[in-house]
Amino acid sequence: MNALKQLSPARLGLLVAAAVLLLDQGWKVLFLHGFGWIDTLEQPGNPHQIELLPFFSIVMVWNKGISYGLLQADTAFERWLLAFFALGITGFLIWWLRGIKDTRLALSLGLIIGGAVGNVIDRILYGAVADFFYLHTFDKSTGWYVFNLADTAVVMGVVIMVLDLVISEWRSRTRGAKEDQT
Repeated sequence: MNALKQLSPARLGLLVAAAVLLLDQGWKVLFLHGFGWIDTLEQPGNPHQIELLPFFSIVMVWNKGISYGLLQADTAFERWLLAFFALGITGFLIWWLRGIKDTRLALSLGLIIGGAVGNVIDRILYGAVADFFYLHTFDKSTGWYVFNLADTAVVMGVVIMVLDLVISEWRSRTRGAKEDQT
């Protein structure tokens, strides 16, 4: 733990990105190759489902779009366009990370970078992003979208970044109000 405290925020962010990428790709190797679900790439429908909890299942969904299945990339050109767009944003985030002094911001950027790269790897290798995790109601009549570890990391990174911004702004305004009263 002491070694982590000695890391610069930028190195911490890169370490988090690498950890997210390894975990995400590890899960995908397990499901796609270990369970043999890679065979679903060209199949319509979803033949594989494992119910772990009454509200959580492991399923196999190939997402050719971005979040929530938006902007479906049905052609090779569209797939590569999405991949290069994501790589461009990732490159910007890595450049931004280099100058970061704040640990929470570095952590959030690391989560986003690792998740984005994990999904880009899928898009390049398979032409679609492999999603597995499905949260739903007990009767499965209503559910959230199917997602993967990379998606979770990106969302967590954005939430941490927004919360940090809101809390910092609130503290700044609170300090300013106290100074105005004196």
